[in-house]
Amino acid sequence: MTTAARTPPIISKFPAMGTNIFTVMSSLAAETGAVNLGQGFPDFDCDPKLVDAVTEAMRKGFNQYPPMTGVAPLREAISAKVEALYGRRYDPAAEVTVTAGATQAIITAVLALVKPGDEAIVLEPCYDSYVPNIELAGGTVVRVPLTPGSFRPDFARIAAALTPRTRAIIINSPHNPSGTVWTRDEMLQLQDLLAPTDVFVVSDEVYEHMVFDGQRHQSAASFPGLAARALIVSSFGKTCHVTGWKVGYVAAPAALTAEFRKVHQFNVFTVNTPMQYGLASYMASPRPYLELPAFYQRKRDLFRAGLAQTRFKLLPSEGTYFQCVDISQVSDLQEAEFCQWLTREIGVAAIPLSAFYGSGFDQRVVRFCFAKKDETLRSALDRLAKL
Repeated sequence: MTTAARTPPIISKFPAMGTNIFTVMSSLAAETGAVNLGQGFPDFDCDPKLVDAVTEAMRKGFNQYPPMTGVAPLREAISAKVEALYGRRYDPAAEVTVTAGATQAIITAVLALVKPGDEAIVLEPCYDSYVPNIELAGGTVVRVPLTPGSFRPDFARIAAALTPRTRAIIINSPHNPSGTVWTRDEMLQLQDLLAPTDVFVVSDEVYEHMVFDGQRHQSAASFPGLAARALIVSSFGKTCHVTGWKVGYVAAPAALTAEFRKVHQFNVFTVNTPMQYGLASYMASPRPYLELPAFYQRKRDLFRAGLAQTRFKLLPSEGTYFQCVDISQVSDLQEAEFCQWLTREIGVAAIPLSAFYGSGFDQRVVRFCFAKKDETLRSALDRLAKL
């Protein structure tokens, strides 16, 4: 007698979760031939010098496992960059870890810090990995809204959300999806608020080099009271226009780094070797990341000038490569329906801001990505001019 093959029933950890909005909108854009301003990735190449540096590393034989923490030249380059920009030195050996992108860095940080029964605060709207990361760690998600419209932190609400069970807060500046950049005063307020607590900070700073109009990125590394309790996350994918390489890093005090590495060694172990050496070589000159604000501000200004000719209401874009717009004068549709309609009928893909809220809060705002070639942006603007 043959026993029938059977897949056991699956008890999902995320029973209500479907395909994320970025995959949905990118697939729809491809299906309809729309200009994809939804998912946040460039459609232009990185600096050929970076590709040459990685190729040279491969030819030199750097193709086997690197150290779990990352290759020493890259950790040293990261430490030097952070110290030069933000005034705090992280020991390359004990306080800097190379990660498989920022998303891996964030889940590793959360798993290292948050235990079952702990609470972790997220500020909505927020990047879609934060909440499931906390849930996978067994923690309780505490959602605190940023101020609607301005997307600035509401410290009275943050203070009210703090309890003896609060283990961590995830912050993000420059902010995806809104493009808001936290000010020095806001970082100082957070530092003062957390000072009497044992709350850790996961500071998502992947857009650190995309801050416009003469503002400065206020890294948690620049504030001693935050730096002492923070794991700071950044991304070479964002900085070097190579999102598909999935290389990032975490800088944190030695005790925090030790806990982070306990998880890191088992959920990814290590990161692509030749790319690490290539990035280390490329970082010998700070010019590429120092010029990045002007590079993206020009694209932002080109895109905003075109959008100003439409009925969209432009919201501020202080940083990142995202531009949010109010659709109230364009359509009566809700955000998600509008993005579907815009993709199918106008030929431009965007992302509804409601996708960044657990409640699906709809404030009639959608997000465009302007990390695109000028001709891509002009093509999108030509189509949007029909509205």
